[in-house]
Amino acid sequence: MSSAVDLRTPVSLLPLTLEDVVFDAGSRRILHGITLTIDAGPRTMIVGPNGAGKSVLLRLCHGLLTPTAGRVRWNSPEVPHGPWRQAMVFQRPVMLRRSALANVIYALKCSGVLAAWRRERALVALERVGLGALADRSARVLSGGEQQRLALARAWAIDPEVLFLDEPTASLDPGATQEIERAIVAMHASGTKIVMVTHNLGQARRLGDEILFMHQGRIVERAPAESFFREPRSREAAQFLEGELPW
Repeated sequence: MSSAVDLRTPVSLLPLTLEDVVFDAGSRRILHGITLTIDAGPRTMIVGPNGAGKSVLLRLCHGLLTPTAGRVRWNSPEVPHGPWRQAMVFQRPVMLRRSALANVIYALKCSGVLAAWRRERALVALERVGLGALADRSARVLSGGEQQRLALARAWAIDPEVLFLDEPTASLDPGATQEIERAIVAMHASGTKIVMVTHNLGQARRLGDEILFMHQGRIVERAPAESFFREPRSREAAQFLEGELPW
């Protein structure tokens, strides 16, 4: 019996494969031959000392940077860099000079969502991150934690298959951090793959299913979160966890 393929269903973006990726900034080499496969499912936390290349790696995955050498390849044959397939939230999100609701509606417009559906989807996204009551408030007067939740709402509204996060709670207080973490957990539960850079090892423990440890532009260790924190395999990871490597 022959089987039919539903052509309306997009091919999954994942796995994402990096093949011997090198990245140079001027005369300085940031990444040294990274080979990596990122699959659907587990929440991936990227940790390591300052200057390890974590944020550069994330931007290469998202498509904001182009490798000096090597290749970044998605599973899908379609162009993957449209915001309807994957999204990224930065440490300091840029807010448009309009309301919180209008910020989310604009993201949906850029993603090609029909105008008739945008407002409802935007309101749902704001409610998901606890900003429903602030929908009409100017985004630029929101607190830092509220702005970061708004950035997550913009991403969540477009229902991306993959979400990259670059230290989304780095400058936030514990309460705001807890709200962001709650939203990230909920996004993962809804089916979005989470790939996140964090300096907060407690956060990596709470949110991570697997850990990528980077040092000096290389991936030194990849392991399930529990085993990484209990018994790291590499000397560099052990030193990092003991606070013996500079941050």
